Amino acid sequence: MIELDEDLTRSAVLKVVGVGGAGGNAVDNMIEHGLQGVEFVAINTDVQALSRCKAPVKVHIGSSVTRGLGAGAHPDVGRRAAEEDEDRIREALAGADMVFVTAGMGGGTGTGAAPVVARIARELGALTVAVVTKPFLFEGRRRMKNAEEGLKDLRACVDTIITIPNEKLFEVVDEKTSVVDAFKIADDVLRQGVQGISDIITVPGLVNVDFADVKTVMEGQGLALMGTASATGDNRAREAAMGAVSSPLLEDVRVEGAKGVLINITGGRNLTLTEVREAAGVIYEAAHEDANIIFGAVIDDRVEEEVRVTVIATGFDEMPAEEQLEPTVDEEAASQAQSEEAPEETSQPVHEDIDLEEYGDLPPMLRRMLEKDSH
Repeated sequence: MIELDEDLTRSAVLKVVGVGGAGGNAVDNMIEHGLQGVEFVAINTDVQALSRCKAPVKVHIGSSVTRGLGAGAHPDVGRRAAEEDEDRIREALAGADMVFVTAGMGGGTGTGAAPVVARIARELGALTVAVVTKPFLFEGRRRMKNAEEGLKDLRACVDTIITIPNEKLFEVVDEKTSVVDAFKIADDVLRQGVQGISDIITVPGLVNVDFADVKTVMEGQGLALMGTASATGDNRAREAAMGAVSSPLLEDVRVEGAKGVLINITGGRNLTLTEVREAAGVIYEAAHEDANIIFGAVIDDRVEEEVRVTVIATGFDEMPAEEQLEPTVDEEAASQAQSEEAPEETSQPVHEDIDLEEYGDLPPMLRRMLEKDSH
């Protein structure tokens, strides 16, 4: 009788960890979309938000620091909360081969605790990838400053960090998009970032990629960017691929500057190898000739007539100067008024009709606006 080595038969263990309010929302969205082959963990300082999260594993951090009321938009509080419960975080992450840390940068818990979570994941030997958002402009100068500082800390603790600039989402959505829908779209882009990587490892498809291939492209690569697009019709695969490599989410960075490129091509059961070749060809043409490129083709019955292409470009030595997303004069004045008049943020519930209770880290000004809209 032939016995197979356990290491050869076991599947890679992937864990998605949502940190803070936005991270928890992203995890909920992934669960609702049926993300396959991954384990979900939610970590938060806010007891109420954590209790609503759908993740099967929940870790409440910093009870002595925050008394369960959230970090109040103070990253230092979020960091101390995570450090207080390092052992519990370590237990939740144990056994993972790959850990996705997802969070919204700019608030208290996500910004402060995510680097601690990422550091623990790497100490446990997991390939650690952060998929995080930067704030919308309307969230204010203070939140953007917190985000930039948090990103520096997080970058030092992960193998690869994929940053999604929420403000760029306005280039791909209708101008009448509501505030509530804007945050939902941000959640969905976080999902696409994680799913674009995890699906090609965990979901059987036309072209399968193993964990070692993904690790080669993402281990120790630093900054990364993501582009995603979908298309239907006769030239759907090529059009989706072209949309992905020219996505506004790439922040005007060319794929050819990347050392590694990960491509996920997803379609229904009518997806053909010819279409996969066409889509991959577009990426190969755009990428540097020396880049390490791997791609997987995934079959998803829910996609039907659509083809979706996600491109993760990794290993940029130096990112070009980003477009300065400074608040306008009116926004700056509003931000100053907010800091002078508004009390410190707490995890006060928002009216149920808005269905944004879990966004406990929202600035007071935006929270008041949402509460007003709900009445």
